[in-house]
This record gives sequence, C-alpha cells and structure tokens, in this order.
Amino acid sequence: MESIHTHRARARSANLPVGYLMIKRAFDFVMAAAGLIVLAIPFLIIGLIIKFDDPAGGVFYSQTRVGLNGKTFRMWKFRSMVANADKMVDKLAAQNEITGAMFKIKDDPRITKIGSFIRKYSIDELPQLYNVLRGDMSMVGPRPPLPREVAEYTAYDKQRLTVTPGATGLWQVSGRSDVSFDDMVQLDIKYINEASVKTDLMIIVKTFGVMIKPNGAY
Repeated sequence: MESIHTHRARARSANLPVGYLMIKRAFDFVMAAAGLIVLAIPFLIIGLIIKFDDPAGGVFYSQTRVGLNGKTFRMWKFRSMVANADKMVDKLAAQNEITGAMFKIKDDPRITKIGSFIRKYSIDELPQLYNVLRGDMSMVGPRPPLPREVAEYTAYDKQRLTVTPGATGLWQVSGRSDVSFDDMVQLDIKYINEASVKTDLMIIVKTFGVMIKPNGAY
C-alpha cells in the first residue's frame, strides 16, 4: 500500500460495492450484539469504579458527533473526565497539542484517575458498541468528529464523512493521538479507497493488539 504522504488522494466512497456494505452491516450487528452481551458484567464493574472515583458525574458520557453525510448522532463512552469537562475546553484551548480541526492534550487535567487508565487501553470506547448496533457507527471506519471540528473542515477533509464512522479505524491502529490531523485525514481516505472485508478484519485484529499494547491513546 502506498504511503499516506505520497499524494493527497480523493476518496472513492461512492463506488463501495453494495455486497461489501451489506456484509459489513451484518458483521457490525452481530459483533456489537455479542460484545454487549459478553461485556455486560465488565460494564457493570467499570461503571461502579467510575462512580467511586468521581461520584459527581454519571457512568456514561455522550457527545454529539457527525456521521455519514453530515448526519449528527449521540456517541456514547464511559466517562473518563470530570463532570464539567466540556465547559473547560475554551480555557484549555491554548494547550491543544494537535494542529488542525482536533483538540487533544496529553496530560489533560480534566481526566480522572480511572479515566486515565480506561483511555490508555481504549476501554472508554466500548459503549460505542451500542452506536454500532443502532447503525450510527460501524466497527471500522473514520473517527466521528465533533460539529465544531467539522466547522473547520475543508472540502477535502469532508471526504471523511462519505462513509459510516467507526469505533476503530486505520488512524486508531496507526498511532492515534501521535498522528497529526492531516495524516489522520489521509489515513481515512486511504481506508475508504481500500475498504474491503479483508481490510476491516485486519484493522480489528490490530485493534486488539493496540488495546493490549497502547500506541498513543490519551
């Protein structure tokens, strides 16, 4: 596969085979349903730990995200930050460590003790299985952005929105927060251009490896 730096490719999302999309949706539904059943007890344990660590907030945290063709939806996570984290973004804007339409701070003061752990191992992302079950997201695809991020997108960046966003993707297994915004877009377009059942399975396998040995999640 070509390097993401060789050229600014354009996505061919409209040409994704119908058969592939049908298989992808069936796989997503089965995987999400099975995951939610198997993880029911671990979810309960994680929830209790989150409440014990910071009783002020809830167990889950939802955010409005932008999905396929610009449609918004509520994306769910385990809460990893203090209860008023969203209200602190403007005060921390100057500390943003990623260029482009993203906001990330390596040592974010809003993150709780248990939050640091579950973010490092991507455990906080597991409730997104519910979004996958609903069809808001796929198991594999581009990271769903925030509306304020999309407001800064160029027409080129908006190509990320031409496929269903994913709980994991090429960006997540390629360095995650250590990857710049521009490179993330390139990785997403690379995924769109090479999307297949084989590619999705490869990314899912790599995701399990990343959860065991984190690669830039914070």
